[in-house]
Amino acid sequence: MNIDEVLNAKGLACPMPIVKTKKALDGLQSGQILQVLTTDKGAKSDLTAWAASTGHEILDTQEENGVLTFYIKKGEK
Repeated sequence: MNIDEVLNAKGLACPMPIVKTKKALDGLQSGQILQVLTTDKGAKSDLTAWAASTGHEILDTQEENGVLTFYIKKGEK
């Protein structure tokens, strides 16, 4: 998987991971992939719901050593 940008949102509490993710995706082209690293446990449900409601696609989610990693493909919107 080719990652176009990495967003380090570790240590940030809700809603900042979503706010920063939106800003990072705004700078990408449709189809590009953003990797988001966060330690906010609520991000798993929050980012999934946010991506679905905004037309972006979560390609994969991983968790390792307390860090959640999301791979988000920018939608057409």
